[in-house]
Amino acid sequence: MTINSNRNVIRWVIIASSFIIISLILWNTYSFFQKFKAEERVKIKTWSVAQNNFLRSIDDLNADVDPVTTHVLTETTTSTPMLVIDKNGDYNSINLDEEKLKDPAYINYLIKKFSSENEPIEVIINDEVYQTIYYGNSPLLKKIGYYPLALLLIIFLFAAVVYFFYRSAKTAEQNKLWTGMAKETAHQIGTPLSSLVGWTEILKTEHVNPDYINEIEKDIDRLQTITDRFSKIGSAPTLKTLDLVEVTISSYEYLKSRSSKLIHFEIEHPSTEIPVKLNAQLYSWTIENLVKNAIDAMKGKGNLKLQISQTEKQVFVNISDTGKGIPKPLFNKIFEPGYTTKKRGWGLGLSLAKRIIEDYHKGKIKVIQSELDKGTTIQITLKTI
Repeated sequence: MTINSNRNVIRWVIIASSFIIISLILWNTYSFFQKFKAEERVKIKTWSVAQNNFLRSIDDLNADVDPVTTHVLTETTTSTPMLVIDKNGDYNSINLDEEKLKDPAYINYLIKKFSSENEPIEVIINDEVYQTIYYGNSPLLKKIGYYPLALLLIIFLFAAVVYFFYRSAKTAEQNKLWTGMAKETAHQIGTPLSSLVGWTEILKTEHVNPDYINEIEKDIDRLQTITDRFSKIGSAPTLKTLDLVEVTISSYEYLKSRSSKLIHFEIEHPSTEIPVKLNAQLYSWTIENLVKNAIDAMKGKGNLKLQISQTEKQVFVNISDTGKGIPKPLFNKIFEPGYTTKKRGWGLGLSLAKRIIEDYHKGKIKVIQSELDKGTTIQITLKTI
């Protein structure tokens, strides 16, 4: 508990520190943006004063244009887009496309756009507004404005990489645990299984009822199949072209013969073969897991239906029950390792089924329909040959 608590504290400290750092960066960027924008306004105001002096010198034919005024008018607006409109409606432009300005609608668009970005500056001569200067943000200022978005995108991508790395590492750790447990289980079952085979041979010599021995041998074969299944976990299984209908019926009928008589089993399938690349033992394990989960959901009483159908390229195996149902938010969660609603259980059955179907057989398994207290339908989708 102490280790987990320390890890949680460290995790929250890192998250809080990251949030503070990001907030400071964004705030500094915003402050710099506003300061730079204020400096640009000072520059435009300086230009407007120079423009005022220039216009006054034009009115006074004997006055010379101040060199400083000329310098300000020609050198201080190298990048800022400006539209200067006089009292008669005539205009001059700086850093704007002259061809587009021939369209009055474009001029009106610029006036609205620039006015939203910056407050217009008026050039007043003799208490009369002689010109109005509309100016927009410079290209550099626009780039600074995009910087926070770029920063957030980089942070998001970095967080996504960290998340997927963490999730992959966690999945790899789970897979390693599964593989170790599965192989150890197969090893542990192997010893008493060999002994049972020997005892069966002895019973045959003792003239025991052959029907009893036959049933014992069926269960021994079943245990050997289970052992073989566990030994295959963690390694790539061999897939063979098999009739999916036959393999499915075989698994289904085995469970039917060993289940409660209060369960009504039903199966629908095509009369023709459906060739599919399968590992029969692992696929049968999936069917058994789904059927057993359905029986548990019905608490040992209800209707259980297995339906096989196909299209040109796919085959669908639907297993439906009349159990307690699954809330929609849990449709995907039930396939996660460790998730279970049972008081006793490890929550590995459905997650193992998902791994067998999706990782080993490249198919899909999902809940396609469920209603509380009415039942659930889980579908397996595989590619046909």
